[in-house]
This record gives sequence, C-alpha cells and structure tokens, in this order.
Amino acid sequence: MNFPDGEVYTTPLEESVHGTIRFSYPGIFGGREIENIWLEFKDGAVVNATADKGYDFLMSLLDTDEGSRRLGEIAIGTNYEITKFTKNMLFDEKIGGTIHAALGAALQETGGKNSSGIHWDLLCNMREGGQIFADGELFYKDGQFLI
Repeated sequence: MNFPDGEVYTTPLEESVHGTIRFSYPGIFGGREIENIWLEFKDGAVVNATADKGYDFLMSLLDTDEGSRRLGEIAIGTNYEITKFTKNMLFDEKIGGTIHAALGAALQETGGKNSSGIHWDLLCNMREGGQIFADGELFYKDGQFLI
C-alpha cells in the first residue's frame, strides 16, 4: 500500500505483548521528536515508559485514549538497500535489519481490533544484538531471519 516495498507486518493479539523494548531511533509524531524511548508491556499494554528527551510528550501520546497504550502493528523491515534514517517513517520503517512497532490503531486487514486516535510507528535497529521469538522459538537475530 506504500512504497518502497520492504516489510513483513502483522497485528499482535491485543493482550499478548509482554516485555520491554528500547527504540534506537527517535520517535517522531506531528513533527516532534522523542529520543531513546523505552517501553514496558504487560498483558498487551504499556505499563512503564521513559525517554531521554520529550518524556512529557510521550506520556501525552500514551494517554491519548484507551487504545494508545497497545500495539496496533509489529513489523520487520526487509529492504536492505535502504541504509539511511530519513525521519520519513513510510520510508524508514522498511530499513532492512530493523523492526517497527505502532502504538494505537490496529491494522484491520490483519484482524486487529485495537481502536485508537493514533497509529504511531516507532523504529528499532535490530542489527546489533536484537532477537525476536515467536511461540518460544528464535526466528530473527541481529537483523536477519534465521533459516
């Protein structure tokens, strides 16, 4: 639906997200930047959050509405020809070796049900130590799918 192509995306089950993530790229919303965002999820919702810059703005976004603390999308960037962060998320979310997670409104085409006034993509570099597990099995490490 948008170009350049290069992502695998889905919507997590609404109450399934547990754990922590630190977003290595600035979160940008409405032209404002929030740096070094760290989120903790429990039962699908953000229960703790920090940021080095823009903390108050981060908290206001998380408090937008009932659905803004839940993930509406989780995706893996697969376009390894994109190497530079441009602050244009429709481009940057495709960077190979990254993931992005969107707080707020779910992608209805994937069966997501979360409703929110926001859909805010946050980008994380996975190329240096990142791991993704599904159903207890490691399938992605250091920015690459495992065979």
